[in-house]
Amino acid sequence: MTRLNNKLIFYIIGMLLIFNGGAMIISTIVSFIFNDGVLKEIAFSAFITLLIGTLIMFFSKNNIRQINKRDGYLIVTIGWLTMVFSGILPYYFTSSINSFPNLFFETMSGYTTTGSTILNDIESLPESIIFWRSMTHWLGGMGIIVLAIAILPLLGIGGMQLFKTESYETPDKIIPRAAIFASGISFVYISLTTLWALMLWIAGMPIFDSITHAMTTLATGGYSTKSNSLGAFDSINIEIIITFGMIVGSLPFVHYLSILKNGWKNLIKDEQVKWFILILFFLVCIVTLNLYVNGLDFFSSLRVSMFNVVSIITGTGFGTDDFSKWGGFATTLLLILMFMGGCAGSTTCGLRMARIQVLFANAKTQISKLLTPHAVIVPYYNKKPIPDNVTESVMSFFFLYILVFIIISCLLGSLGLDFMTSLSGAASAIGNVGPGLGSTIGPSGTYASIPDLGKIFLCLGMILGRLEIFAILVMFTSSFWKD
Repeated sequence: MTRLNNKLIFYIIGMLLIFNGGAMIISTIVSFIFNDGVLKEIAFSAFITLLIGTLIMFFSKNNIRQINKRDGYLIVTIGWLTMVFSGILPYYFTSSINSFPNLFFETMSGYTTTGSTILNDIESLPESIIFWRSMTHWLGGMGIIVLAIAILPLLGIGGMQLFKTESYETPDKIIPRAAIFASGISFVYISLTTLWALMLWIAGMPIFDSITHAMTTLATGGYSTKSNSLGAFDSINIEIIITFGMIVGSLPFVHYLSILKNGWKNLIKDEQVKWFILILFFLVCIVTLNLYVNGLDFFSSLRVSMFNVVSIITGTGFGTDDFSKWGGFATTLLLILMFMGGCAGSTTCGLRMARIQVLFANAKTQISKLLTPHAVIVPYYNKKPIPDNVTESVMSFFFLYILVFIIISCLLGSLGLDFMTSLSGAASAIGNVGPGLGSTIGPSGTYASIPDLGKIFLCLGMILGRLEIFAILVMFTSSFWKD
């Protein structure tokens, strides 16, 4: 087996720390503008992060710019954990959050774009810390897009090899191509964030809230500047803008890169995009009808169902209403939606539409073979035959996804949490959704009362869901560490 390229791994980790430190400098500027009293603490966090990152890069600069699969797994996992642990510093030095489990939970929730929080009074936080919470979402959203396009196809994780191109067939092309994609994605990501911030500002949202909500919307994260989330603004215009922002964040970003060159045809022709939009439309109609039948007027039913269904299925987690009180049918449906997610190559998590399509295509093929056992029937995705290794990978991913969900649910239940809290908490964590169901962790609650050990279990679910499960579990095999 190929030896680990340790210097390159450390070099990339150093780069990530410098990137994170640069983001902290922006939060430092915010602290200066608002004079929120934590300027020194935020600046110190940035200084430490930048210093450690610079030193790591300096001592690992003489490296071979080639990457193998083992290097890729380590970069994905250790890199993400590095961002999380360094991202704790602003909270720690400003004393905004007490205890390590709470620090770890809030930061992990940020970088995995989950949106779960232990904070009960967000408005009391310094503006720079509120901004930093949104920044962790924004960075995590950008990071997962780059991973989904540049790294995960190489690793063949959970069927992501469907999106592998000839550019990634040789190891020496991975890093340069990843850099190209990262720059292109960054441009698109920043442009869309700016556009949504402007639209929210025009719609009446204060400029600070506009910027932070634009960041968390495109990242499908869900952190808000208000304890009551988007419900605090009570604006139909704002809800419409954010609804479309969540949908935009849930579509494959690679198509946005090609719009200037090829127009909208790649986005429109993508089968998973068609499926996602149709399913979304159908679910909004179903929930609207359910709420209307149960006594809510039609316009209000459409308004709350459209926003909250999109929020849950995209894993954003914004709330305008306590959907855990919508009745048995709607609550059950929303629990199921926590597993779905958006499209592959977006900022969303969950099973994702591409995998659901592969599973559906294979199920349809198996049924057809029962009727005509001697016929040669091949499943298709985007009008192309699905390779057997992709099918196996997707089915393995689905099994592990459900298994992790069951294990985390049981672990939460063993701590004394009720059935709905345990079940929805696990689903929300692994699906990177944010709010769960019920009075404790529902849209009107927080995760503050969850036992510390339970928060660690949930953090495990968050990172497993964010990094596609395989990227972490493979490192627990003995063969991974054998040279």
